[in-house]
Amino acid sequence: MAYHGGGFGGGMNMNALMNQARKMQEQMLKAQEELNEAEVTGKAGGEMVTVVMSGKGEVKSIKLNKSAVDPDDVEMLEDLILVAIKDASAKAEQLKNEKMGSFAGGMGGLM
Repeated sequence: MAYHGGGFGGGMNMNALMNQARKMQEQMLKAQEELNEAEVTGKAGGEMVTVVMSGKGEVKSIKLNKSAVDPDDVEMLEDLILVAIKDASAKAEQLKNEKMGSFAGGMGGLM
């Protein structure tokens, strides 16, 4: 079989490849910006504990319903806070996968 020197991708134009990479980078930056601006909410115990988190997983706020604060049962409040954080974290991860998942395939699985 003879080699025809087609270059990248069996003759793909290098400029087209660079433009495609640039476009993908711009889309990825936009998706990352959207994640930074997005917020997800995790809840536990009904709405006894509410955690607001960025799409990237940064905790923004924690709200406690007064009925969740029992000085004789601090462990329950700690558990509720953990459950709310895990709920928000799972939602942030899902959002991240929705926004960034398409880039993993386009980057050869490097993400």
